[in-house]
Order: sequence, then structure tokens, then C-alpha cells
Amino acid sequence: MNDFEDEWEIPPGHSSLGRLERVLRRKEFAITAELSPPDSANPEDVYERAAVFDGWVDAINATDGSGANCHMSSVAICALLTRMSYNPVMQISCRDHNRIAIQGNVLGAAAMGVSNILCLTGDGVQAGDQPGAKPVFDLGCMSLLQTIRTMRDDQKFLSGRKITTPPRVFLGAAINPFAPPYDFRPRRLAQKIDAGAQFVQSQYCFDLDILDQYMEQVRDLGLHEKCFILIGVGPLASARTARWIRTNVPGIHIPDSIIDRLEAAKDQKKEGKKICIEMMQAVREMEGVPAFM
Repeated sequence: MNDFEDEWEIPPGHSSLGRLERVLRRKEFAITAELSPPDSANPEDVYERAAVFDGWVDAINATDGSGANCHMSSVAICALLTRMSYNPVMQISCRDHNRIAIQGNVLGAAAMGVSNILCLTGDGVQAGDQPGAKPVFDLGCMSLLQTIRTMRDDQKFLSGRKITTPPRVFLGAAINPFAPPYDFRPRRLAQKIDAGAQFVQSQYCFDLDILDQYMEQVRDLGLHEKCFILIGVGPLASARTARWIRTNVPGIHIPDSIIDRLEAAKDQKKEGKKICIEMMQAVREMEGVPAFM
């Protein structure tokens, strides 16, 4: 059964009926995963990829043209996932949609049972394989958060027109603790919380020292009590892969010590998984981090 049912009432203090919000507000450790979108119109491609996570995660992220490359759309993937009773996180990139399209997609997604939305500005089109595309950027991350919060809480479009049934959604945004200027990142999180973010997700963490410093500042500002912080973790297949990611993926910092460790391993893929497990264990014990993705 989908999370969206008219006869269900949203619990006090919740803004959605989704599993992710319920788990986090129960102060249980939550796990999310990101689904790699297919270059296909076949729904079975989505179901096969989602089946890997069946029974293991509390929500599945559906990316929206990540890296400025075209794949099956986030709203379509989310619609397919809700059919199978998964709890998706729909990503919205401001790069590709104006405010009219965004508000319509939010209502449509909520009608299909999508209960989590991650608000992103989006990578520039020059990062993808169609650099001649025209970017939109009608809204930014902050104004997108404010827009959806207005739709949900005030039951109004940006035009002021009334929404008869508002979208019951849990609002999220991205954080980047691993990109300088490091002292600015906690203040940026505070701005996103003020704009409406209830949870945030980070890029992959491979530097625990930087994350420790970030979380210390977050705790000093009391932000961990205002927002749920999900830290990204993932395995590295090889030292060569790690170098490519460090050079080409914005926001992911991989220390030399990690690359050296991979290079010294007899089985680099196995060592990459071991490093990931160690990161997961460390993140899980960190104060103020109730989840990872």
C-alpha cells in the first residue's frame, strides 16, 4: 500500500506520511540509497534497479538529470517506485524547470504518493553531454524550498491562487561539507533550514576529519536539532576511480591517504568496500547524524 492514503492522518509534528520522515522522527537511524536512472523507457529497468534495495533502505533517491545528463525523469521514476510501495525522494533541479513546471510537478508527484522532495539548484549544462542546452534557473535552491513550503503550509501557488489539496511532503536540500570555504558551510545549512529544509543530504564522505569539523560547527549552532542530516557514503572501485572522482565530481574530496590505501591493496575493489564500511560505522556514531545515504 502506498504511503499516500486519504483516510490516513498525518501524525502530529509530521508534514508527510512517508516512511523516511516517520523513521527519523522516531529517532531511529535511517538509510537511503540513490537509484541510477536508466537511459530507457522500460519500467522494468527501474524495478530491477530498485529491487537491489528491497528491505534494506527507508527511501530511494531518484535523481533529476544529475551531472546535467539526460536520463529517465525523476518524477517518472518516483511514480514507478510508488507503484511498488517504495518510498522515493524526488529530486528537483532548478536548471531544467521554471516555476510553473516545478509547481505542477510537485502537485502531480504528491498525488502519486511521493512524500519526499530534495531541492537542488543543479549542475551547469556545461558539465553534461549536451552543453548547448539552454539552462532555466528560474528558481534557486532557497527559493525552491520556499515555494514548496508555501504550497504545503499556506496552500497557495506563488501567484497567490489557492491549492485545494496541498502536497504533503517532507522537504530536503543538499549540503557540501567537503568544499571550501569550510566555515561558510554550516551557515549555508542554517539558511536552507530557514527556507524550509527539514532534512539534508551530503555528497559522499571520504574525509572524516572535515566532517567532524563541520558537525562540530553544526552542533554549536544547534542546527542538528532543527534538521535531519544524512551523510553520503559509498564504495570506491579502485585508486584510478578515486582519482577520477576527485578531479571530475564537484564537492567530493578524497584524501591522498585513501587513494594510497587503495593502491597498496591486492584487491582494490574489496579494499574500497572495507573503507566504505569503516566510513559508515564512523558516521553512525557521530553526534547529530541520524542517517546516511
